[in-house]
Amino acid sequence: MPRKLKDNRGQFGTTPVFMASISTILGAILFLRFGYAVGNVGFFGAIAIIILGHAVTIPTALAVAEIATNRKVEGGGDYYVISRSFGLNIGAAIGIALFLSQAISVSFYIIAFAESFIPFGQYLNEISNLGLLGNFMEDRKAIGLISMSLLSLLIISKGADLGVKALYVVASVIFVSLLLFFFGESQIDWEQVNFFSKAENADNFFYVFTIIFPAFTGISAGLGLSGDLKEPRKSIPRGTIVATILGAIIYVLVAFKLTISTDLNNLANNQLVMSDIAIWGPIIPIGLACAAISSALGSIIVAPRTLQALGKDRIFPYKKWDFWLAKGKKENNEPLNGTLVTCVIAFFFVYIGDINFVARIISMFFMVTYGAICLISFLEHFSGDPSYRPVFKSRWYISLLGAVLSLWLMFKMDTLFAFLSIIIMITFYYFISKKSSDKREFVNLFKDVLEQVARQLQIFLQRKNESAVSTNVHWRPFVVSISDASLTRKSAFDITRWIAYKYGFGTYIHYINGYLSKQTFEQSKDIKHQLIEGKRTNVYVDTLISPSYTSALAQVVQLSSISGTENNLILLEYGESDKESFEDVMSNFNLLHTTGYDVAIMRSNDKKVDKKEEIHIWISSRDYENSNMMILLGYIILGHPEWKKAQIKVFTVYPEDKFEEYKNQMFDYIESGRLPISPRNMKMVPHDEDVSIKEIINKRSSNSDLTIIGFRGELVKKQKLDIFEGYDSLGNILFVNSINKKDIE
Repeated sequence: MPRKLKDNRGQFGTTPVFMASISTILGAILFLRFGYAVGNVGFFGAIAIIILGHAVTIPTALAVAEIATNRKVEGGGDYYVISRSFGLNIGAAIGIALFLSQAISVSFYIIAFAESFIPFGQYLNEISNLGLLGNFMEDRKAIGLISMSLLSLLIISKGADLGVKALYVVASVIFVSLLLFFFGESQIDWEQVNFFSKAENADNFFYVFTIIFPAFTGISAGLGLSGDLKEPRKSIPRGTIVATILGAIIYVLVAFKLTISTDLNNLANNQLVMSDIAIWGPIIPIGLACAAISSALGSIIVAPRTLQALGKDRIFPYKKWDFWLAKGKKENNEPLNGTLVTCVIAFFFVYIGDINFVARIISMFFMVTYGAICLISFLEHFSGDPSYRPVFKSRWYISLLGAVLSLWLMFKMDTLFAFLSIIIMITFYYFISKKSSDKREFVNLFKDVLEQVARQLQIFLQRKNESAVSTNVHWRPFVVSISDASLTRKSAFDITRWIAYKYGFGTYIHYINGYLSKQTFEQSKDIKHQLIEGKRTNVYVDTLISPSYTSALAQVVQLSSISGTENNLILLEYGESDKESFEDVMSNFNLLHTTGYDVAIMRSNDKKVDKKEEIHIWISSRDYENSNMMILLGYIILGHPEWKKAQIKVFTVYPEDKFEEYKNQMFDYIESGRLPISPRNMKMVPHDEDVSIKEIINKRSSNSDLTIIGFRGELVKKQKLDIFEGYDSLGNILFVNSINKKDIE
């Protein structure tokens, strides 16, 4: 099980969650790249980006709110939620990717922060002779590296408290900037406004979406403070949902204002076009700087805590790494070492300096995370886990929408990056799982879902079958088998799995003679384990403890089918040399006959025939009721891969004096479809009354891998044991009694 993260009672409420989320949503992308988006895809294209982005983030926000109100959310944010719901292995794999996206986000916002200095550098160059200072302020990389250095020093020395306090100032500046922008005058006449057009040589929609999507990732900023919140179960849902909805509304209003204020080419090519529209232009770079540095602060606060949580869960290959990353300051558990790692990664991408490239990486990794969170929420809705009792509940179809959209958008945004992201996830998971054996939670979540789905399907099928008109058309076997010799005679189990492989359904019961006790119960579990272990079959296996074979049969015939449909065929077995088991089968046939079940009796032979090349089916003039069922069972068994090289031969035995009459009748049945067999597989055998049919069968089917012979129920009462004896030359025999004719048209 994942190790519990250290429980430190936080100091913050809902407001910091909202501030961290909204300042990221209304951040660098809005001020620096949203005009570019509106210009390249047009007003309605921008609305589509907003809708599509929130179609991922809103389901994720709802899923986060749901999961956060079910579990005690501790330090580690998204990673904690995923790992405690999905299992440590998959959670840690996603957690590493999440940490990288958070760490790279720091560089993204620092690069954007450096962009805000360009107008001031240009202004200084215009009004003064301070060209050196002006040129320096226009050098994005230099400003970025210096800013990153100062931010690193501040966060290492002051910790999360500094970042949370700064959020209030930043949020205020952002809202003031937006107000001045909205009250700005339009630069074009209303007649020139075109909501359907876009700029010349516009970029691809999904490329633009990739650049813009980091704007919608603000939900993670609030969740990342989970370890520092007083009541994360209340603060996270409230803060993230309100921020997400408010952010969506503001983006729509900004898109509208941009469209009616300037032409689309200007929007596409002027990064700080909002400055030209606002009442006081410099407020936009100031807002950009505040928003960028605020988002950078949020990311540099969250990323180390994710890394610290990963270290505490000991997912790295060396214990020293885990200990070093998990270690925090004694007074407040600040992840100092995690912060150092975050800063190193951020410095690298700041040095690269390509904001669009960085945005693509961030978008991809966040998509992976959001898709995983939505998938968890979706699965939890169907798992039926009584421990899953969230105070806030989303809807399963909303979570499913978020998961599907995340996967689809990954490949639409960048197919290569999507494949690389998936490969990275798989690689992370592989190496983590090599170290950890904890796979229970991940497996159990899917197992719980499958159990619930199976239960509902069984109930549905039962109701449908109960209301359906009984028919033998399109008959298929729902077989239940019982044997007390499962470990010594495997023929009954083999027949069951052959029938259940493709066309039928099978339940196999191992019978233990005796009374229920600790000893017999343990014995039953052991045998059940032996029958299941290492066998990939479509057969449901169980055991039954009963004081007699008769009582066991009485219980078995009352079992419900695993398919949701009533069982219609019961399979018994006995060994050729096992007279006791044979007598048990025979003495209980009448019991089965009265229940209305079709009956199949498997006689196992000591001679081993492993070739599986031929199935012989014998039909006589007195056995027409069984014929279709026998032939169908033969074809059903043939559907198993073990019998892929085999063929069916059907032998029909008729008196010599009526041979031609019955021959013509038989071929009429074949042509009309009443017998599902090809004429080439049919062998007509004339029968001299002086020669018994058993002699003919013994002679012709001695090398058969499986022989299927019909018998009539009323003859069992008259001839009793004799009806099944006298087949000494044959190998395995399947005796079949169909309770009624299976009409197949």
